Amino acid sequence: MTAVILAGGKSRRMGRDKLRLSLGGETMLARAVRRFGEAFDRVVVSVGEKGTDDVVSAEWVADVFPGCGPMAGLHAALRYCGEDVFLTAADMPFADPAAARLIAEKCGDADACIMTDESGRPEPLFSFYRIAALPWAEKALREGRRSMRELFADLRIRTVGPDSLGGLWSDRLLVNVNDPAEYERICLELDRDK
Repeated sequence: MTAVILAGGKSRRMGRDKLRLSLGGETMLARAVRRFGEAFDRVVVSVGEKGTDDVVSAEWVADVFPGCGPMAGLHAALRYCGEDVFLTAADMPFADPAAARLIAEKCGDADACIMTDESGRPEPLFSFYRIAALPWAEKALREGRRSMRELFADLRIRTVGPDSLGGLWSDRLLVNVNDPAEYERICLELDRDK
């Protein structure tokens, strides 16, 4: 199974490239690549454009539709890999590869298996997508639709909530790092976890 790590964001709220920030002695991106590499057969890093692939040694794919956000990352990854993928964001330091594999296993015959949080809100950036989603993602991008949630209307979706993950669920699972205050808080949490 292939894990795709989205790393194409601009880090505007952080004010610097957050994927190069240190978490537990390695960069945020290196941490994601290592952790998912331990549980998945293949890890691909999705970036907005070429030239941003010097952070870690990995397989890289650049967006075909640059500047179109995570939908463009999903599209490029599906097109490049030619197979189903689990999509996760590089700035989710507590993303659990074991939970990711379980989500993928629960997809059944759906086109995507989408994780939801405790309130039922979908988290499209920690979800499983079948190759069948590729033409729909391309169609949406060509029509100027960039929202991942808009894609759901075109796909057969299965949702997985916290209860479906059993002991793999944590209220930190879907947390992402967007700004300096969140980064400092997460660094403190990781230090406490040691």
